Amino acid sequence: MITSLNTQRNTMKKRIVIFASGNGTNTQNIIKYFQNTNDSQVYCVFSNNKDAKVLNLSKALKVEALSFSKAEMGASKGLLSLLIERKPDLIVLAGFLLKFPENIINVFQNKVINIHPALLPKYGGRGMYGHHVHEAVVKNKETETGITIH
Repeated sequence: MITSLNTQRNTMKKRIVIFASGNGTNTQNIIKYFQNTNDSQVYCVFSNNKDAKVLNLSKALKVEALSFSKAEMGASKGLLSLLIERKPDLIVLAGFLLKFPENIINVFQNKVINIHPALLPKYGGRGMYGHHVHEAVVKNKETETGITIH
């Protein structure tokens, strides 16, 4: 009986939740990739920007998409409650431009990763997202560029 339950649990898809603030090109690629796998699926996309293109893009790909305010992000019963309801196995910050709340990190320890469009520590911090990073890399004539996932 225990083996049966473990086998059933192992065949369930891992639940991925994505946080994004803008156009959603990374989100789109992540959703499409996992649509063609049996082990994981993007279940929901959250954005702090109610007008972000990523919300419509996600809905078009048949993924739940929700926006939230900065006040809801910090509230103990706001965003955290919505996230707990969705039971994510992994939270991916893909172009999410706000500091991620500590209360969520505490609940989902070792389940949050961030995709940053530069080789950190260079080109991190305020204003360093999307094309701004790439423009700075080119302006400074860097010989190497890439992303950091942490």
